[in-house]
Amino acid sequence: MYNKLDMQNYEAGGDKKIKSFTDLNAHKEAHKLVLLIYKITKEFPKEERFCLVDQLRRAAVSITSNIAEGFSRNTNKDKCQFYALALGSLSELQSQLLIARDLGYLTNQTFNQIAKQSIIVRKLISGLKRIKYQNEKT
Repeated sequence: MYNKLDMQNYEAGGDKKIKSFTDLNAHKEAHKLVLLIYKITKEFPKEERFCLVDQLRRAAVSITSNIAEGFSRNTNKDKCQFYALALGSLSELQSQLLIARDLGYLTNQTFNQIAKQSIIVRKLISGLKRIKYQNEKT
């Protein structure tokens, strides 16, 4: 259904060839999400340092790490597995953000900003996963 060039163009969000996981739009947007998480968690209460702060940061970093590892895998099946793990980490992050908001650690404006970025990341990873899965079947 998709040839290799189509997949590369989609993953890069344009007409350039993918050479590294850092060329993937999914990784670029997930990296922005990680930076947002690190920025907002600096303001969390000290008692959350080894609890919610660590969980949020680990989940966010796990998203980008799984995208990178998936990119380096040789088979589409393996790639899809790591992209699925990235989506799982993203769901974990979204759940933890709801908790942080409900505890009053995030303003609605900050929560909405991060939620919007997480939706962008979810769509991009889902697209990568879908293309790799469809290519595996052809």
